[in-house]
Amino acid sequence: MPNMSPNKCPMPEQDPNVRNKNFKEVALGYTEEQAVEEAQRCLNCKARPCIAGCPVNVQIPDFIQLIANRDFSGAAKKIKQTNSLPAVCGRVCPQESQCESKCVRGRKGEPVAIGRLERFAADWSMANEKPESAKIEKNGHKVAVVGAGPSGLTCAGDLANLGYDVTVFEAFHKAGGVLVYGIPEFRLPKAIVQREIDTLSDKGVKFELNYIVGKTGSIDELMNDDGFEAVYVGSGAGLPSFMNIPGENLNGVLSANEFLTRINLMKAYLPNNPTPVMVPKRAAIVGGGNVAMDAARCAKRIGAEEVYILYRRSEEEMPARNEEIHHAKEEGIIFRLLTAPTKILGDENGWVKGVECVEMELGEPDASGRRRPVVKQGSEYTIDLDCVIMSIGTSPNPLIRSTTPDLETNRKGCIVADEATGQTSKAGVFAGGDAVTGAATVILAMGAGKAAAAAIDKYIKSK
Repeated sequence: MPNMSPNKCPMPEQDPNVRNKNFKEVALGYTEEQAVEEAQRCLNCKARPCIAGCPVNVQIPDFIQLIANRDFSGAAKKIKQTNSLPAVCGRVCPQESQCESKCVRGRKGEPVAIGRLERFAADWSMANEKPESAKIEKNGHKVAVVGAGPSGLTCAGDLANLGYDVTVFEAFHKAGGVLVYGIPEFRLPKAIVQREIDTLSDKGVKFELNYIVGKTGSIDELMNDDGFEAVYVGSGAGLPSFMNIPGENLNGVLSANEFLTRINLMKAYLPNNPTPVMVPKRAAIVGGGNVAMDAARCAKRIGAEEVYILYRRSEEEMPARNEEIHHAKEEGIIFRLLTAPTKILGDENGWVKGVECVEMELGEPDASGRRRPVVKQGSEYTIDLDCVIMSIGTSPNPLIRSTTPDLETNRKGCIVADEATGQTSKAGVFAGGDAVTGAATVILAMGAGKAAAAAIDKYIKSK
């Protein structure tokens, strides 16, 4: 019998005043009973609108009904039919704007907690089942994947399932891309990511680490010298943007990318770690996206006494997930909304000592549909700080496009690729994820990798 409660079953969490001092996972996950209770809220409606909101086409009502029937193993298998990284997606996918936004239960209450149930099924499988040995017959064709982030991993997994000999080339010393260098441990444990990567290795996917495509070897060399019949570029968008305001060259000004990479991938928060990280007393993070929330919450955890979010629009326009904003507030992050920095102030030794700001007002909507912020005259003020972290967006690294002259890119440096297939201007080269769209979500990058895998299969078979 359906559970007609209008509210989701609450997710157990660490206490905010405890978790803001550690890097353990914030959300603790459903118990079996909680998962069954939540799964019974699904009406299993015939229209199945939630599936249309999933970029990787997870058969959502099917896996939820399996949980409701306590077939947790079957639920995990159902998800994995189309999603190579279910434990990841269950934690970081913005379900509230995708699958859950389509759920009919959301019309008169809260939608079914699809993301929490996906996480439960994936975690249950990891805890209770041994990985199945993949028995995939090879088809004799080789494909290279550039970048071991969510887009590249998804493409590699789907191609491996089809029998391709897949090698993933990753610039860092560890596979995972933004999943390991960008998203903090308290949102996505690294052990979870590694388990997902191990699953791909079991399918025969090979990983070449510390390999910088465009420097160690070019795309042309991979195809002409190494025998790869197709290449998928999922290299992400790791080049940080800055505001170009006075004082950005001072000591104590960091990009969110550098700050998070040091903390997340290189574990700079550990005592006596060889990779240092600045521990500020008072820090400001400029920006309002998920990365800004991650940087602010990490700064708090490594010992900052006060952490500010400076965002030039209102909370309504913030691109960060509501959950991340809520958690940041609970953890003591101070939000200075409708505020924009105009100058970073330094002391006589070249270190940050404060930031000059102006208050903003919202005017008419701009091209993004959000109301354009304009300066409120006479509103200048100063905040005393010793660290400023810029989190205002990223763009693709120019290395690949500069070493692949026949690969078309746009004015933002993104690779131009067909939206449905990922085909680029260069024959046999496909691309997707942030390298094409600019910084976006993990699940959209995965969707692009999935679409490209199908297109690569079609391309090679048609040769």
